[in-house]
Order: sequence, then structure tokens, then C-alpha cells
Amino acid sequence: MTLPIELYTEVTCPWCIIGHHRLDKILAERFPELDVDIRQHPVLLLPDAPAEGLHIPDLLRSRYGVTDPKVSFARPEAEARASGLDLDLSRQAWTYRTQAAHGLILAARERGTQHRLAVAITGAHFLEAKNISDADILADIAVAYGFERQEARALALDPAQHRRVEQEAARSAAAGVRSVPHFVFGGRFAVSGGRSEEEIALAIQQATGGATTNHEGS
Repeated sequence: MTLPIELYTEVTCPWCIIGHHRLDKILAERFPELDVDIRQHPVLLLPDAPAEGLHIPDLLRSRYGVTDPKVSFARPEAEARASGLDLDLSRQAWTYRTQAAHGLILAARERGTQHRLAVAITGAHFLEAKNISDADILADIAVAYGFERQEARALALDPAQHRRVEQEAARSAAAGVRSVPHFVFGGRFAVSGGRSEEEIALAIQQATGGATTNHEGS
């Protein structure tokens, strides 16, 4: 069987890089023979972020009253380490608009590389502290996932593709997605937010009727 997985994420959300990592880890370790079709959907947490980005310590202070970013970073970093992901959120001091990144991720669907590209862009943001709103940086990443560099750069800059992302994000919200990552397995079993490996694995088991059947996501 092929298990469809609808995955709603935001590139710049720490829990989404953890969710990507946990999903891939679970599929590889616990369901090595299960064929999956992972479809990525955009969620825009800061759709109006300025082109130059927002300084995360300033954002945490102004929006949440957090004066020490390490306080906010502690839990997701610990959760990431528990799953074998070395996540140091202080590496990336900025958060950016993500319409361009999501536009490329949407376009990668027809190339069969959508999930892997989403993982790569999210990793570039958090692990390499790259500006994933920059069309040249996105194009450099996308060439490994079925794109010609100029084609990827043009897509990243295309206002029509940005509008498509915004429309898709509106559909995500209309579908009831309130926290990310949001997974829907087999069209019926949904889990949201910073869920454990066990919770994600249980949802997959339920969606497959308990079968533990290569993670070959799109």
C-alpha cells in the first residue's frame, strides 16, 4: 500500500524541522517497507515579515515578552536532541518571509522531490543560518532537487507563485490547521504540534491498520 501523508509546515518554525526529522526517522526505522506519498502544504506564520527579515530576539521580546531567547529555545532543542537532531536555535538569529521558499516547494511536487526539498530548505534555515528568502540561496539548494538554477531562481521571485502560496496557506487555515507541524495520515489520522516519536508512529500504525510495512516520500 501507499500511505498518503499530508504535511502542513512553516519553513522557519523550529517544531517543523523537528517534525520533519521525526517523521523521516520513524519511517526509516519502524516502517522500512512502507511506501509513502508525502504532500507538503504551506502555512505562513509571518506572511508580512519585511524583506530584510526579523531579528528573533527582538521578535520574542516584542511579541511574547521573552527577554532571554534561551528560555524559548530550551524545550525544542531538548526535544530535537532526544530524536538525534543537533538543533542549536541560536545559530539562526533571523526569521524571514517564506513565500519564495514555499513556492519552490509547491513546484517540486511534480518533480517528485517536494518533501526532500522542504527538508533541505528548513535545514538550511536552522542548521546553516541561511536567508531562505533569498532567491539565489534557494536556487542553490533547489538544483539538487530537479530544478535548473535559473528556473528555480525565477520561481522564487515570481509574484504569481507567491500568490499561489498565499492561497494554499489560506486553504490550510480553512482546513483547520492551527499549529505546525500538522500531519494527516491516510486522510483520517491527524496529529499537530510538537508530538513525540511514539505519537507519530501510533498515528501511522492506525492509518495502516497496524501494518509495519522504505520511505520513499515525494
